[in-house]
Amino acid sequence: MKVSVDYDVCASTGACMQVCPEVFEVRSDGYLYVLQDEPPAELHDKVRQAADMCPTAAISVED
Repeated sequence: MKVSVDYDVCASTGACMQVCPEVFEVRSDGYLYVLQDEPPAELHDKVRQAADMCPTAAISVED
């Protein structure tokens, strides 16, 4: 799995971080950071859920 974010549309709401903090983090500078762009298999379901919850659909997941 490969995770990518379209930062041009990302609103840094933190919804993804609430679902999967192992992979997504909104820092004090207000920007989203991807901590693991190729997360391990045990996080795949959480990453997909985080992508689905993104209000701007900025998160893409490739299997």
